[in-house]
Amino acid sequence: MPQDMPPTGGYREVQYKRNVPARGFRPITYLVGMHLFMAYGYYKLFYGIREQNELAREKIWGRLHILPLLQAEEDRDQARRYYADKAREQQLLGSETKIYNSDRFVRPTFGYTPAKAHN
Repeated sequence: MPQDMPPTGGYREVQYKRNVPARGFRPITYLVGMHLFMAYGYYKLFYGIREQNELAREKIWGRLHILPLLQAEEDRDQARRYYADKAREQQLLGSETKIYNSDRFVRPTFGYTPAKAHN
């Protein structure tokens, strides 16, 4: 009997590796995408910080410009209280009695105290 010989050209290669197709994009695509995403985030962060600084500056300037108005309102309230106190003193004590030692104006201070002490 003749011996079996390989076919002419040889046998096919034996496939011993798994033939699993690669899923998804190549790694460089993910790397570029991540960097683009981060660049966009840093861009928004940069302009967001700039916007916050601008709003803080505007807030400070707004407070500085409204301060004279608030001070004038406070002064008018103090004058109203002062003249109301003088009228009340005039009504209670008459024109002869002075309750202060000098005629110098002392800006009144108001301290808030509780209505009644809790023990």
